[in-house]
Amino acid sequence: MSDSAVSEVDSPPAAGEPPVKPRRDLAKLVRAVAWLALLVVLLALPLYLDAAWLKAGQYMMIGGVGAIGLTLVVGQAGQLSLAHAFFLLAGGTAYTVLSGPTGDDRVIGFGLDPGLSLLGAVAVSALLGLAFAPVAGRLRGIYLGVASLALVFLGLYFGQSAEELTGGTSTGRAPTPFSLFGFPFTNDGPEITLLGVPIRQAERTWYLFLLLTALAFVIARGAVAGRPGRSWRAVRDNEAAAAVMGVSVLRAKAGAFAVSSAYGGLAGAMTVLWFDILKPDESEFGTYGINVSIAYLAMVIIGGLGSVPGALVGALIVNGLPQVLALYSADLGWFSGTGDGALTPVLVSSFVYGAAIILVVLFEPGGLAAIGRRITRKRIRRQSSQPAEES
Repeated sequence: MSDSAVSEVDSPPAAGEPPVKPRRDLAKLVRAVAWLALLVVLLALPLYLDAAWLKAGQYMMIGGVGAIGLTLVVGQAGQLSLAHAFFLLAGGTAYTVLSGPTGDDRVIGFGLDPGLSLLGAVAVSALLGLAFAPVAGRLRGIYLGVASLALVFLGLYFGQSAEELTGGTSTGRAPTPFSLFGFPFTNDGPEITLLGVPIRQAERTWYLFLLLTALAFVIARGAVAGRPGRSWRAVRDNEAAAAVMGVSVLRAKAGAFAVSSAYGGLAGAMTVLWFDILKPDESEFGTYGINVSIAYLAMVIIGGLGSVPGALVGALIVNGLPQVLALYSADLGWFSGTGDGALTPVLVSSFVYGAAIILVVLFEPGGLAAIGRRITRKRIRRQSSQPAEES
């Protein structure tokens, strides 16, 4: 929850309103019940959806993990970053190289356990973020955004030239299928049936991505509510005042950028597992290009800068809409044109979330998270006032 939301909940009640503490306790209870209900629904979805819809949901969770990391550095720490696509490529490459088989003459592999390789990908991305910290600590605003954008072009060059790591733009390289403590998240291994539904690769990957997203969400909420979040917000609001209060501005900025980079690396590893291939881009627009960095920035703006739940909602819109349109278009006959000007799900989605950004900037700078908080407060006040009215 952002500082504005906390101050709104803790503000003195108006005349005739119930005390603050019962309202706050009720708000916590409502949120806990809502999150629990959402978790139950997400756990049950693989039992009712087919593989195509599960694949779309997995892509939304990839966006959610990456957007959480970006909203921490942009919304909480106030640092404009357009380098998220670079860290996606770094994380995907690190996982593929660390878990890749040894003895391949074409590409390098270390043959590590996939679980350790996933942790290694997160660590490598965080270290790359720390390496950029001297720049992030001395720049702000649009200057930092332009400097971070240079990393995307650096990633483009790296992906094309380091063929022994990435496999090159022509063929790429396949990642090692993920397994955890010997349990494969593919169709290999033991057959599992739950309520008459076989749990195969699509279902197993769904649960894996759901676990990673939940862990990313919980860790981010803890960081925002703890000392790191307070130092980030202090630096965001006023660097001079933060320094007077004893906050190390450079350390806070470096920490925020490293944490955001780690989240980007995790999303990158999930991306290569989702595509089942690591294939660097041939131009600056692609899986790890400028368009991806802009899409992640759109997620956090639409969801609400600094809001961790809002980042998930923004990812649901930006990453989910193209997947949903692509699935429905096959049944409804949409996007069947073959000309150069034909509409595609990605193009329509770009129009939609572009319009959403404009509406958010003009009418609700707090994003969807602010709208959700306003609705929740009204419902809580209505429910809290009912016993008093009845008595």
